[in-house]
Amino acid sequence: MTQKKKSILHIGGREIILALRDDILKLRGYEVVSATSLAEGPGLFAGRPFDLVLVDVEGQGRVPEAEALCAEIRALHPGQRIAFVCNHLVSIESDCPDEIIHAQFNPQAFIEGVARMLE
Repeated sequence: MTQKKKSILHIGGREIILALRDDILKLRGYEVVSATSLAEGPGLFAGRPFDLVLVDVEGQGRVPEAEALCAEIRALHPGQRIAFVCNHLVSIESDCPDEIIHAQFNPQAFIEGVARMLE
């Protein structure tokens, strides 16, 4: 019997990093749907829930925007698992993401964080 692949919605602002992380996730057997802007997120998650939503919060002003997206996702899919991904220490006071994955350009740390979220 074939086990269903875990699905991940991956939203990032930097195409090169997004593509690299998508490739890492796909090599680990995940189904990945990605978007290069937070504005694309609602159109992608409206139709279905994902096993995990990853949101890259790196960059000026991205944390408040990511929190707004997080709230919108949870309004449609209350049990949705969400993780913010960053490459340096992001200190936020938010109850929105279930986890913050500090990848620091380390593919192993990134994939381990994702795996923990999907356990």
